[in-house]
Amino acid sequence: MAIEKIIVLDDQPIIRKHLTEILHKKNLLVAQADGLAKAKELVDKDDFDLIFADVRLPDGDGSEMLDYCQLKSIQPLVAMMTAYASVESAVSCMKKGAFDYIIKPFSDDQVDILLKKAGEYHRLVKVNEHLSLGSVNDTEHEILGNSPAMQQLNDLIRKVARTQATVLIQGESGTGKELVARSIFKNSTRSKQSFITVNCAAIPDNLVESEFFGHEKGAFTGAVSRREGRFELAHNGTILLDEISEISPVVQSKLLRVLQERELERVGSSRTIKVDSRVIATTNRDLAQSVEKKEFRQDLYFRLNVVPIYVPPLRDRRSDILLLAETFMRRYAKKHGCPICGFSKSSLEVMQEHSWPGNIRELQNVVERAVILTPEGGYIEPGLLGLTQMSSGQILIPTAHSQQFPEPDSSNIFTPDDAPTHPPAGQAGSVLGKEEILPLSELEKNHILASLDAFDQNRTKTAKHLGISIRTLRNKLNEYQKSDQNISPIEDSP
Repeated sequence: MAIEKIIVLDDQPIIRKHLTEILHKKNLLVAQADGLAKAKELVDKDDFDLIFADVRLPDGDGSEMLDYCQLKSIQPLVAMMTAYASVESAVSCMKKGAFDYIIKPFSDDQVDILLKKAGEYHRLVKVNEHLSLGSVNDTEHEILGNSPAMQQLNDLIRKVARTQATVLIQGESGTGKELVARSIFKNSTRSKQSFITVNCAAIPDNLVESEFFGHEKGAFTGAVSRREGRFELAHNGTILLDEISEISPVVQSKLLRVLQERELERVGSSRTIKVDSRVIATTNRDLAQSVEKKEFRQDLYFRLNVVPIYVPPLRDRRSDILLLAETFMRRYAKKHGCPICGFSKSSLEVMQEHSWPGNIRELQNVVERAVILTPEGGYIEPGLLGLTQMSSGQILIPTAHSQQFPEPDSSNIFTPDDAPTHPPAGQAGSVLGKEEILPLSELEKNHILASLDAFDQNRTKTAKHLGISIRTLRNKLNEYQKSDQNISPIEDSP
C-alpha cells in the first residue's frame, strides 16, 4: 500500500522546496503549507496519507495537526520535522501520536525510509480493518478427510502452495472451496502477508469495480473519500475471488489487465498503481461451459485456470462423513454448551446413506441443529437430524408458498430401532404432511419461494441457504414474477 498524497508543512520556503522535489521524484502528489491554518484547510478539502510537519511554526506548534487530524474520517499519518536542537520536542510529539520524526537537514534516503515505513503501516491498518469485518475462528479452517480423494487434494494443495501460480478451484456449493484456498495461502511463501476475500456474487453490479480496484474521492455519488480496492489491500499477499463466474464482462476485462500487467487504475483516476497479489478464484459453475456460451471471457479463463483444482462433493467421499460429523458434533457441543454423548448407531447409518446435496455445509447445519435439540447427556437420534426420507426417483416438498410446515405426527417420527429404509408404499408424504410430486422446474420454483418466505424475504440469507448467488436468485425471481402476477416485483434491496 503506497503513500500517494502528502502535505509539506514548514514556514521555510527552502525546506518546502527541497522536500517537495524529493517527493516529486517518487511520483507523489504534494501540497505545501507555510502554517497551521493553510495545512488545516488542505486537510478539510482532500484526503492525505502523510503530513511532514515542522515542530515550530509562526502560528503555533506543528503537533496541533495531530489532534486536528484525529477528527477526520480519513486520518493522515503525521511525521514531525525538527532540527537537532529540538529532538526532544519531536520525541514528545511521537508520544502524542506522531508516526515518526526526521531531523533537518535530511537526505533522499532518509525520506525514502520514512515513506516505506508509512506505506507498510498504512497497508496493515487497512488490511486489519478489512479482516475485522469478517474474522472467524482459525480452527474452523481445517480440511478434514482421510478418503483417497482428499489425500490427492491435499497433495495437490501442498504442491501448488509453494508456487506463485494462479489457481482456479471448482466444485459444488458447500464442498469447502474457500477452505482449500486458505490452505494454499497458509502453506505459501505469502502466508505472513494479507489474505483478502471478495464474494463476487454478493457485491452489487455497480460497486464491483470499486470494490476490486478502489476509487477516488468524488468518483461517483457517495464516494466521500478515497478508498483502496481489494487488490491493493492484497498487495504482496493473496486475494480470493469467490464465485468469479458472477462478475460482469466489463469487470472481466479489467481483471484480465490486472492478471496480465499487474497494475490497475482506481475508479475516477488515470493513475496506474502496481500490485503484486496472488490470485485464487473459486466457482460452482463449469467455467469452460460458460466460455462456450460466451458468458465468460476465454482469455480470462485461461489466465485463471493455470492450476485447476476440483473439490469433490461429499457423496463421492462417503468415508469422510463420520469423521466430519464427529468433528462438527464436538465443536458445536462446546460452542453451545450442550453436554451430549454423541451419535446413536442408527443416526450414523442415516448420515452415511444420505446423499448430502448441500455437501459439507449441509452436514454442518444438520449436526449443529441436532446438537442443540438433543437432551443433555443423550445421544443424537435419527429423528433429530431432520433428513427427509425419500423413495427412489421421487422428490417431495411442501405445497408452494406455504410459510409454515404442519406439526409432525408423533407416530411418524422414526426411532433408532424401527426406522424403515424407505417410507411405506403410498405413504411417501406422511412425514411432512400434504405433499405432491412435481416437475423439476416447478419443484425448484416452490423451494425457492418457500425458502424466501422462511427468511422473511431476505435475498442474501436465502441465496446463501440455497447455495446460489444473489444474482442467480434475482434472475429466478424475475422469471417467476413474469409468469405469476401474485409474486411481488423484485426490488433493489437485498
